[in-house]
Amino acid sequence: MDKFQIVEVGENFNHAGTKATADITLCAEKLGFKKVYVRMNTVKDSKIAKVQRQIGYYKDWKKCLNEIDDNAIVLMQHPFHHKQLTREKTLKKLKEEKHVKYISIVHDVEELRAFRYNEYYKKEFETMIELADIMVVHNNKMYNWFVENGIEEHKLVNLEIFDYIQNADKNKQINFSKAITVAGNLDTTKCQYISQLGKIEGVKINLYGSNFDENMKKYSNIAYKGSFPVDKIPQKLDEGFGLVWDGESIDGCLGLSGQYLKYNNPHKLSLYLSSGLPVIIWNEAAEAGLVKRYNVGICIKNLYELNDVMRGITENDYKNMLNNVKSLRDKLVEGYFSEKAIKAACRKLEVK
Repeated sequence: MDKFQIVEVGENFNHAGTKATADITLCAEKLGFKKVYVRMNTVKDSKIAKVQRQIGYYKDWKKCLNEIDDNAIVLMQHPFHHKQLTREKTLKKLKEEKHVKYISIVHDVEELRAFRYNEYYKKEFETMIELADIMVVHNNKMYNWFVENGIEEHKLVNLEIFDYIQNADKNKQINFSKAITVAGNLDTTKCQYISQLGKIEGVKINLYGSNFDENMKKYSNIAYKGSFPVDKIPQKLDEGFGLVWDGESIDGCLGLSGQYLKYNNPHKLSLYLSSGLPVIIWNEAAEAGLVKRYNVGICIKNLYELNDVMRGITENDYKNMLNNVKSLRDKLVEGYFSEKAIKAACRKLEVK
């Protein structure tokens, strides 16, 4: 049986999604999934541009219908974030007339993320549930949520963690340190806990990313290290621990984005581990289980605990964690978990 993947791209055929979606595309291609493109041919917001965009979608989905073979396996990545003319109609037609089988890689469940959940995402999710033969979900917590909401277990595959594919420097040295690294969007209106990090006196905190709030410079424990592309940042992270946190407060992951950590695989976790850093993670996060299982970090209730936690860590403790991280890192940078999940999905569909 032939295998295809639907890939969303930008105007110049640059990947239109995140690093996580690009990595899945790469892994699927390695496993023999041929790419069929759906292109956003303009990002302009004028009425003419919107019409041109939908005409482009119409043409590309028609091409998908023509190019994908009968009885093929088709891999998609959800959610689709934009309305696209004839997308749902084409996907249903492929299933009804060409008898394709769908593998859906779930990147986000907007109902769980909550803060931007609306009728569009509700319908997009319902369409995925209706059409998908197999869904690859983040972890055990998300897996159980799908089961509790009526999805049969034979239709689910547990990803475990997102990969972070890169040309890793195997000779890179990670230095023993009790510093904390926060990498990502530093916008304190969206990640409010970041604005409170200055309260954790005695713990050095390195910030990497865009939208840095200059007011943070007044705190003696905060150091802004700059913003770097996703393929460059791993080389910059070379000491201490990566922080996996979100939401409104350092007193626990509060608020909608913080509570989403109870279900999702934050890509930040993959960044830190693939860079060679052990992590500090909220103890109620879904991926706290993975951190404990592989012994690659420390789980805490709130960030006020950091001083006591750091005082208790010896250099030998840190080296043990580094050794465990290295084993996991070697898998993450090669796409091990994505390939494993896609292969498992194919086996469920009896595809060799």
